Amino acid sequence: MTTRKIIFLIVLGLALISIIKMNNREDKVSVANAVSVDPVSHASMILNWDGKAIYTDPVGSGENFFKTPTPDLILLTDIHGDHLDLERLQDLSTDNTIIVAPETVADKLNSVQAGILVVLKNGETANHIGFKIEAIPMYNLPETEKSYHTKGRGNGYVIEKGDTRVYVSGDTSGIPEMRNLRDIDIAFVAMNLPYTMSVEEAADAVLEFKPKQVYPYHFRTPEGFSDVAKFKEIVNSQNPKIEVIQLEWYSKS
Repeated sequence: MTTRKIIFLIVLGLALISIIKMNNREDKVSVANAVSVDPVSHASMILNWDGKAIYTDPVGSGENFFKTPTPDLILLTDIHGDHLDLERLQDLSTDNTIIVAPETVADKLNSVQAGILVVLKNGETANHIGFKIEAIPMYNLPETEKSYHTKGRGNGYVIEKGDTRVYVSGDTSGIPEMRNLRDIDIAFVAMNLPYTMSVEEAADAVLEFKPKQVYPYHFRTPEGFSDVAKFKEIVNSQNPKIEVIQLEWYSKS
C-alpha cells in the first residue's frame, strides 16, 4: 500500500469518527432542547417542555414551589405520602390544570377543588394539551399482598410529544413492562430498597430498555441514600451511549 493511500485512509477514518461524535452530540442536544428538568425533591420534579410545565408528585414545603411556574399538567403516581400531598396540590392547581392519577389516588382528591381530573388505569392513554400520556404499571417483585406497591394500584408514565418520549418510573422494581419500553429519550428511574429496587437492578433494567438519557431519582432510603454513582458506573461500563445525569434531589442542609 502506498503512502498516499495510507494517508487517505487515515483522513477518512478521522472524518468518520468526527461524524459519529457529531451525531451523538446532536442526539443529546436535541433531547436537552426539548425538555429541561427542574428537580424539586425525591419524586417531585418539573419538566419544562414546549412552553408547558409538567409536575410529577408535587410534595413538601410550599417554599419548594415559591417561584415555580403554574402547572399545566400534574402526574400523580401513588397514594404514599412522598407522592401525594393534598395540601400542595390544592395550592398549585388552577381550574385549567390537568391532574392525571390512578384510581386509588383519584379517590383521595375530593378535597382538591381546582384542576381537571383524568383517571388512568395501567395501559390506558390520554391526550391533553398536546401530550400523549400512557399509564405504565409500577409494582414490586416478587408480587405479594404485602408488597409496598401492588400491581394496578399506581402508575408510572410515558409522556410523548413529537419525537420525544419521557418515562417516569414511579415506585417499581425492574418489571417486564419497564424492560420492554422502546424509544425512550429520557427516563427517571427510582432506586431505593426496600421500597423499589437496588441500583444493580435499576441498572440492569435500564441497560435492557436503553433510554438515551437516564436520571436516577427517588433514591432516599431508610439508611440514607442509594449509591447513584455506582448506578452510573454499572450502566456506562456496559453501554457508554446511555447518558446518566445526576441532579441534586435532596437538600444538603
